[in-house]
This record gives sequence, C-alpha cells and structure tokens, in this order.
Amino acid sequence: MKYISTRGDAQQRSFCEILLEGLAPDGGLYLPVRYPKIDDATLGYWRLLPYHELAFEVLSLFIDDIPASDLRALVEKTYTAEVFGSFEIAPLKPLEPGVSLEALSNGPTLAFKDMAMQLLGNLFEYELARRGETLNILGATSGDTGSAAEYAMRGKQGIRVFMLSPHGRMSAFQQAQMFSLQDANIHNIAIEGVFDDCQDIVKAVSNDLAFKRRHKIGTVNSINWARLLAQVVYYFAGYFHASKSDFDPVSFAVPSGNFGNICAGHVARMMGLPIKQLVLATNENDVLDEFFRTGTYRVRSSAETHETSSPSMDISKASNFERFVFDLLDRDAQRTRRLFKTELEQHASFSIGQEAFARIPDFGFVSGSSTHADRLASIRDTWQRFGLMIDTHTADGLKVAREHLEPDVPMIVLETALPAKFAETIVEAIGREPDRPAAMQGIEQLPKRFTVMPVDAQAVKDFIADNG
Repeated sequence: MKYISTRGDAQQRSFCEILLEGLAPDGGLYLPVRYPKIDDATLGYWRLLPYHELAFEVLSLFIDDIPASDLRALVEKTYTAEVFGSFEIAPLKPLEPGVSLEALSNGPTLAFKDMAMQLLGNLFEYELARRGETLNILGATSGDTGSAAEYAMRGKQGIRVFMLSPHGRMSAFQQAQMFSLQDANIHNIAIEGVFDDCQDIVKAVSNDLAFKRRHKIGTVNSINWARLLAQVVYYFAGYFHASKSDFDPVSFAVPSGNFGNICAGHVARMMGLPIKQLVLATNENDVLDEFFRTGTYRVRSSAETHETSSPSMDISKASNFERFVFDLLDRDAQRTRRLFKTELEQHASFSIGQEAFARIPDFGFVSGSSTHADRLASIRDTWQRFGLMIDTHTADGLKVAREHLEPDVPMIVLETALPAKFAETIVEAIGREPDRPAAMQGIEQLPKRFTVMPVDAQAVKDFIADNG
C-alpha cells in the first residue's frame, strides 16, 4: 500500500515513511492510493473478532511495511481492558430505540482521542527504535488532542512533545490535564490566540522543510494519517454492535471540528462498510455545516470564532477537510491544490461548484448545528430520561442526530468525551457535578508547567530549537 498527497506530490510513499511526517512536502495531506474494498465474507468474519483483532485486520490492509507479528503485538499492547475500561473497548450505550452512543472516552484522558493516540505512541516508539532516531512532536489542540497525545507519549523513548493550545480557551479540567504533567519530554505552549492560530503555526513550521528535517518534526494531529487510520476501526466495531447482519445500513452522528473523526467514517464507508449517513454536527462555529448545506467553504477569522461550551469544536479551519474534498473532486490533485493553496489563502473561502456539490449525497454526508441552549437541553433530557450523563460535544452530536433519523436505520452517536471535562456546563444543565475517576480528583490544584507565547511561528521554532 502506497500513499499520495492531496496536492499532487509525485512521490508515492510507504506507511512508515509518512508515519513520522504529518503534512506532505507540498503541504498536502496523505491518503492511500486506493481504499481497500471489504467483501461480505470479510465483514462476516470481522464481526466475530474482539476489538484488538479487528484493529489488526483493518490496519494490516493499510500497513505492509511493519511485519505482521510486530503490528499484531503493538495492537494487542494498545487495546486492553486495563487501558480502556472494558474488554469491548468501544461498547454501545442504548438510548431510545434506534439511537445509541458509542463509548469512546474510557481511555486515560477521558476523550475519544485516546482511541488513536495510544496506538500512535506505540507506533512512534517502535519505528523510532527501528531507525535509531528521535522525534520532536509538534501539535495543536483545542482541548482533547493535547492531553491524549501527552499521556500517550510521556516517558516514551526518543520522543519530545511540543503542544500548542489557545491560552485561556480550554476548560479548567482540560488545562489541568495537560499543564500538570511534569515529564521532561512534555512541553506545553499556550498561544495568545484561538485554536486556528495554533494550527496555522503547526502548518507553518511543518512547511519549513529545512527546519522540519533539521529538528525531526512530526505531528500527532489528525493530519497524521496513522491517527486517522486508527479511528477507522471503531466505525467497524460500532457497526457490528448495532447491526444484525452484514447488509443492514447504519448511520453515524459525529461532533465535528477538525473533520478528523468523521473523515475516518468516510474512509470506512469508502472501504464498503454499509454506512447510510455520516451526520456531521457542529456547534456555533458552523463552517462545515455551511459547506454541506451550500457547497461554499468559508473560514472565519480568529475574531469571528465563537468561544462556546463545546470548546474542542471551536474551530473555523478544518485541517482534515482537504482529504474529503480530494475524494469529492475525483482525486483531482491540481484542483484540490488550487482550492486550498490559492483560493483559501487569498480569499478565505472557496466554492466547489454545482456538479461537485450534487455529488455530496453519494458520500452519505448530511449536517446540522447546535447551540448552547441545545446542549443544555440534550444533556438535561439524556440525564432525566436515561440516567446517563453526556458531555457538551456528545450533546451537539445527539441533537443533530435526531434531526436525521430514518426508520429501521440505527443511529450511532460517537461519544467524544466524558462529562467530567466540562463540569461547569453539566452543573448548569442538571444542577450537579459530574463524577470523575479517582485519578483525576483535584487535578486543577496540581502545579502547572507551561509557557505563554504570542501568535508567532518563529517564536515556536526558537523554543523547539532550544528545548528539542
């Protein structure tokens, strides 16, 4: 299996070549040359497998430059009941008939990002040891990616993490999870801006190829194909839990900010998983919802990006969106490059045209948005009717999911975090504090270690050079 850039870079690369890379040299994102197709017999076999064996089967279709025995060992080491709370790893929580939550937030940082990041940490350590190299990981987080990456990479041999976050824009719990880590290989940088500013800095540093190579810069954001690939697995697992046979369609509702989580669903659907709808849910930062309604992608400035009670989705520039547009445009790399490199940078927007817009239903995408009042109502209703507490992002997903229900098509809402991470809004909704694991008690009072910086890519480069 080889990988190509969405912007047309001529060189095809293997999985391990792109594992430590992030962006392609031309600024594009990596995708496989083709999506492997799953037949009915394979689906029937996979239905019987425990999660770690399912993960091996899915990943081995995309990874052929790690020996199968090594890949199997890495997957078995990652997906354990000790790390994820149950042997099922991603069990379903039924709500009303036809609607379930897929529990993806039982890992060490209480967010779905652990599902991929735990594997990524093990893959990085394995490949770096094989090469005898070190890696400086540069990432940006709006809340959950940072802690998931840091908990997965802390203490790992040959790895240092430099994580950018928007100063003062995460929940107190999210900040404490990251900033309380005292490991020498973890560096938290609080940027005086919004998440999109952090993400722009990561891309600017990654696009400085000389600096990137000199300081061995890699990424853990969902621009990293390996992380997105790991997320494909739980779409298959959710499908098998919700469907009765290997022909029944199932829909997924996905709270979406950076488009990585739902892009993994797109990949699963392209592989042949019978997904009827991919329901994209945004909060008040509704750039993606606007695109799927109009065909126009119009990013917002930092000043126009709302600060909301589902802060991990306070994003107006979705990094992974380019992957879907590339597929939507029949993998026309030159046109993709023109839209994202020229039109978006010059005009902060682009339109895909009527012909491409008309093809969106062929990919199963529908969308909707949610407000703070909607989140409160969904959290309160779910607690009162089902005795189940959900976080603010999952509430966005559940609200939009109900707008797209179809008879006899199960709807799976991807749970994105546990409510303990957003206690203030939970109290506002139901009048009580959410429960939190014993290991996270009093985390906000721990000493914090972080550095505040302006929106300045050069300052970040200097910090990496001094501490890498």
